[in-house]
Amino acid sequence: MIEIQSYTVEKLEDPFGILSGERFEYVLEISVPEEDELYTDKGLLLRVIYVRDENQDQISKYEFIESETQSILDFELEEDELSMVLQFCREHTDVEYEEE
Repeated sequence: MIEIQSYTVEKLEDPFGILSGERFEYVLEISVPEEDELYTDKGLLLRVIYVRDENQDQISKYEFIESETQSILDFELEEDELSMVLQFCREHTDVEYEEE
């Protein structure tokens, strides 16, 4: 199971106005147990594109990145991990980008 250590979030702008909803890029610093296949002693990031619109919210894309080398790792989140990350994004987008 992944554990989120820290994160950054940035609202992505759509300069042409063709995409519906709002998009946010999260970069999550995560840790996993040493016995997990994702484990690397070089650090692990999870880059997530989170989309929120009036009908739903979802993760449209994600990728694992080795922190030290910035190499993209070819792994997928398990269903429960994906749900956990989606919930994290929901909660932290409301805090970071509260409607005025």
